[in-house]
Amino acid sequence: MAMSIGAGQEEEPEVMASINTTPLVDVMLVLLIIFLITIPVVIQSVPVQLPRATNQATITKPENISIAVDREGNIYWNQRIVPTNQALLEKVKEIAVLKPQPEVHVRADRETRFENVGRVIVTAQRGGIAKVGFITEPEFRGR
Repeated sequence: MAMSIGAGQEEEPEVMASINTTPLVDVMLVLLIIFLITIPVVIQSVPVQLPRATNQATITKPENISIAVDREGNIYWNQRIVPTNQALLEKVKEIAVLKPQPEVHVRADRETRFENVGRVIVTAQRGGIAKVGFITEPEFRGR
């Protein structure tokens, strides 16, 4: 019994140097179709006109009332301490009937509890004040 082996050396098969891009194109088309279908669903919203915000410097009028709250929760009415919330309510009721009604500007210490500021806001609301604003320091935008 003899075996026949090919004559000479066998040649190695040639290496394929091209890339088959058909699967890549198929996957990309599927992804494109998925995105085209899902994007309109994601960005749907109720059409509303949002207000435009402008940052204006506060114009302090002489009739405006400045209420300050310090770190310990003490309340000051135009640099004079107010002993109780009831006294603050009475002062607020006095100015609420003026025409035009003055604005109340609340200045609170950074370290004060929100509860102290909340009491001032509720007292102003109970007294009938229509405009209450907060005074803050502007953000420093230096280099």
